[in-house]
Amino acid sequence: MEFKVSKELIHQLEEHIVSKNDKELEVLLNDLHHADIAEILDELDFDEATYIFKVLDSDKTAEILLELEDDLRENILSRLSPKEIAEELDELETNDAADIIGELSQEIKAEVISELNDVEHAKDIVDLLRYDENSAGGLMGKELVKVNENWNVLTCVKEMRIQAENVSRVHSIYVVDDENRLKGRLSLKDLLTTSTKTQISDIYIRKLNFVNVDTEDVEVARIMQKYDLEAIPVVDELGRLVGRITIDDIVDVIKDEADKDYQLAAGITQDVESNDSVLELTKARLPWLLIGMVIEIVASFVLKGNEATFQKYSTLIIFVPLLSATAGNIGVQASAIVVQGLANGTLKEFSRGYFSKEISVSMISGTIISLLLLAYHSVMYQQYLVGIAISISMIVVILFAATLGTLVPLFLHKNKIDPAIATGPFITTTNDVFGIMLYFGVAKLILGF
Repeated sequence: MEFKVSKELIHQLEEHIVSKNDKELEVLLNDLHHADIAEILDELDFDEATYIFKVLDSDKTAEILLELEDDLRENILSRLSPKEIAEELDELETNDAADIIGELSQEIKAEVISELNDVEHAKDIVDLLRYDENSAGGLMGKELVKVNENWNVLTCVKEMRIQAENVSRVHSIYVVDDENRLKGRLSLKDLLTTSTKTQISDIYIRKLNFVNVDTEDVEVARIMQKYDLEAIPVVDELGRLVGRITIDDIVDVIKDEADKDYQLAAGITQDVESNDSVLELTKARLPWLLIGMVIEIVASFVLKGNEATFQKYSTLIIFVPLLSATAGNIGVQASAIVVQGLANGTLKEFSRGYFSKEISVSMISGTIISLLLLAYHSVMYQQYLVGIAISISMIVVILFAATLGTLVPLFLHKNKIDPAIATGPFITTTNDVFGIMLYFGVAKLILGF
């Protein structure tokens, strides 16, 4: 059953904090998962959260650090000495420790690294810090199990026992040569059922998926998702095994990317969260609102330029809101499917087949909407020619919106711009201007105005 923070638990904790009853705090929290404790600390104020954090053992608080909200983690770290931070990092795997250190200032970072007890652990962390955080090198951990292709099974088992002491989860056994170049992977079943004198080179599996240290994190996520991998090895430019990426790190990448795309689709230009300040939230939202305002002002000029038309055929102006909403919805739907295809790899570039399919869907949808609109207009206003003009104009605008929604994300993707930006205000506001122009243009052509 999923843990839920209760008011009663929070009240108990606050009472023990006030009375400095550290033993009772430990009793209440020690049996909880570190993610649940992090959730509890997020409900407390900074002073209370910091107090509890210092009461618990480092082997537990180290994992809690990774689960805390950014603001709370930053605040707690600011109240710890470099030595105390180092004690936390000694308990973490290298990639998690590197993530924490990466959030510190340069001055504190150097002090913390110098306080780390395990020299090899410190070297691995420093090595990881040189990689871009959005690359495979920035995601990977150094903890893994590897064996040499020239060993026999007996030697392999002995070495694996030594290496496994520093690895929390053994997903795969990697095989390397004398130069540490990745050669393949070893099946645990083969290892257990083969003679101890058998050479590893005779039984290891040569085909395996791997990524380079410079591979983008979203590409790593796509590969692991495609092949259902729990872990994937990482190699450097010379093909040497330098680390591995596990599924828990990729889940975070997928979540962050989804959050980013969702916000871009809503016209939010920066990565923000609900607990950010009013100023930060305003700065993230305002740019697209201003761009939208400018584009809608252009749309108003288009309407003004057609003032004579809707003075003569007044029902034309009545259906402008319907036109804008329908075209906007069609455009967003088309772009959302394209962005999804680009994200999961089912669509990599412009495809005539897919484009034809999208236009066909829009044509069918537009025809149904237009016929219903024609029937409504005919019953309500008895202006049959105007109704036909509005209906045909609607089909043209819908086809334009579908074309825009399909091609714009592909264009942005080709030019290394996140296509998710095309699923929100960009499509709807652009459709407003060009959609209204097409609407009146086609209507005037049919009405002979």
